[in-house]
Amino acid sequence: MRTWHLLWQQLRRYPSALVGLALIGLFVALSLYAVLAIPYREALLLWRGGEQWQDYPRNAAPAWTNWWRRSKLPETIVVRESSAEATVEETFPDGRRLRMTLAFPYGYGEFPQEMNLFVEADFIESRPFASLLWQTPDGRQFDLGTYRLRGRERISLSQNRDLARRLGAPAHIALLSEPGARPLELTGRVLPGEHRLILDLVMFEDDAEVSTKLISYGRVHGLAGTDHQRRDLMVALLWGTPIALAFGLLAAVGTTVTTLVVAAAGVWLGGWIDAAIQRITEVNMILPMLPVLVMVGALYSRSIWVMLGVVVLFGIFSAGIKMYRAMLLPVRDAPYIEAARAYGAGHWRIILRYMIPRVLPVLIPAFVTLIPSFVFLEASLAVLGLGDPVLPTWGKILNDAQSEGALYNGYYYWVVAPAVMLMLSGLGFAMLGFAMDRIFNPRLRAG
Repeated sequence: MRTWHLLWQQLRRYPSALVGLALIGLFVALSLYAVLAIPYREALLLWRGGEQWQDYPRNAAPAWTNWWRRSKLPETIVVRESSAEATVEETFPDGRRLRMTLAFPYGYGEFPQEMNLFVEADFIESRPFASLLWQTPDGRQFDLGTYRLRGRERISLSQNRDLARRLGAPAHIALLSEPGARPLELTGRVLPGEHRLILDLVMFEDDAEVSTKLISYGRVHGLAGTDHQRRDLMVALLWGTPIALAFGLLAAVGTTVTTLVVAAAGVWLGGWIDAAIQRITEVNMILPMLPVLVMVGALYSRSIWVMLGVVVLFGIFSAGIKMYRAMLLPVRDAPYIEAARAYGAGHWRIILRYMIPRVLPVLIPAFVTLIPSFVFLEASLAVLGLGDPVLPTWGKILNDAQSEGALYNGYYYWVVAPAVMLMLSGLGFAMLGFAMDRIFNPRLRAG
């Protein structure tokens, strides 16, 4: 406990260490929030597909971008109605005629991205009929057609070409525009007020039920926006945090600890064991890790755990063995090591209890600064298309953005958000690691 107190007293002297700790604490808090608020299975469903996708707009910017816009971009509006709340217009044997009104208040100066009507009909044999009528605040009416309802369906008003041809423009523009506006002059001429979608339903069964949901898809959504598949990018930004930290931490621990143990064993045991370790290290230093990982991902598996195993395996016999060996050679001949041998300490006791603890103070700063390198490695693999196909990660967001031409199409938020997360994570660990290096390294401390 006293050791941690002394370490904290030393770290407080360096503002960079405090900033680094604050950034690391922020990422740890985000990781805990992601794991607790969005359980793993739910996060996979949110990222890989679910019914909630249909409520999100496509390629929408974050909602906070409206703070500095003069003309606010529309947000998504969802209006629901069921046949239990509808007005009964007429009854007849084994059926009834209902009128369902979906009030649609719209006060934005820009048109929505698109409009869809989702209908869910519960019946046994006879399919209900629905006639759609759009009513504007100034009393104009537009016939949107008649549909024979199935169990569950999506009626796309914006992508109906026949309707667009009759109205002179896509439905989400023509229905919300001012009267008399020409198709080429519709942009920015929105008619504010309460629009209404009226459904005349004819149901041929007493127990038949119909529920509807009208969605006007906005051009902004949430804190992080959406991608080309209507996915909320906040899910990947949040869950990418614990995945990145876990990958970086496990890879750093696996490579650092095993490398130190192998180097210490080679120094103490010497002979052919030390020679073999050095030759394996020299061969491994020639092999480039990234191409090997690309080959593993392309030919074997893209699982993040397989990649982690390969990273640790190649990281054991890295250049760190040479550095640790040079640090441990003087320790091997220290007097207290001779004393340990005199009272009969075994090889592994000397290695683990007497040699390794002597170099741990120098190891800790190197370990901290090594974590972000593995975080960037995982993101690099995902950007190359070799990331885990299941997990939502920062690199996966960047890969999708690159594939869909996000920067070319002006979707800068799609690239900036994960890039900022990567840079801040690297900055936090680097600032803390450099400060700890000044504390633990005798040469830097003396300067």
